[in-house]
Amino acid sequence: MARIKASILSHRLRRTLLPWLVPFLLLLVWQLLSIAGLIPSRLLPAPSAIGLAGLHLAESGELWTHLSVSAARAGVGFLIGASLGLTSGVLTGLLKRAELLLDSSFQMLRNIPPLAMIPLVILWFGIGEEARVFLVAIGVFFPVYLNTFNGIRSIDPGLLEMGRVYGLNPWQIVTGIVLPGATPSILVGVRFSLGVAWIILIVGEQIAANSGIGYLAMNAREFMQTDIIVFSIILYALLGKFSDSLARGLEFKLLPWHPNFQRVARDERSKHALS
Repeated sequence: MARIKASILSHRLRRTLLPWLVPFLLLLVWQLLSIAGLIPSRLLPAPSAIGLAGLHLAESGELWTHLSVSAARAGVGFLIGASLGLTSGVLTGLLKRAELLLDSSFQMLRNIPPLAMIPLVILWFGIGEEARVFLVAIGVFFPVYLNTFNGIRSIDPGLLEMGRVYGLNPWQIVTGIVLPGATPSILVGVRFSLGVAWIILIVGEQIAANSGIGYLAMNAREFMQTDIIVFSIILYALLGKFSDSLARGLEFKLLPWHPNFQRVARDERSKHALS
């Protein structure tokens, strides 16, 4: 029993650490090249210098202030955009008339880059929080909408007909057949939209903001603090990875019945048994 537990722990540890091997090696090469003087510090500081800059920001409390502000903006914008995208996707996926009325308009709007709307958004909302949240919501809306729509349209019509034969009302069909069947596609849209949210927020926070990670980077630019600028970029990357990990965990929690996830679970059990 102790051997099995140790094997399981070792396997999980490998799965946790292995994805970080390549980033660690890149940082190591970067550090060595900086020490050798092949990378000028004024253009790209060494990882150790960037880490010290981040440590000083954390000790002063400035990092946590900007981080909480950015997380709140991304979270609120994501919730608004994802909710609207999910609702619109369900409507157009289930109702032909709603698709006829709305889908063409959504497809035209989808081809407008959210960042191209910045001048108009500033005229609408000014330079306050509403503008940045609106930009994030617009960016999040379309990935969730498209994946919800496609997920619903890919459901076997026979399942819907079976639900009607068994006397299910429209609400029961939506909650018991449509949404569970479309969940894998919806979660793909959620994962993609989380990345989009951070990308748009980076630019949004660099426009007339007085807080947030983007503001931190822009303020550092004014004082030629390259280490803080690079630290801010790395921080965005880590936040994106953290958000994706949360969405990935949500997939495993909501989709234990899905064949792909059942296969992964079987593979895990087989590896543990062989160990």
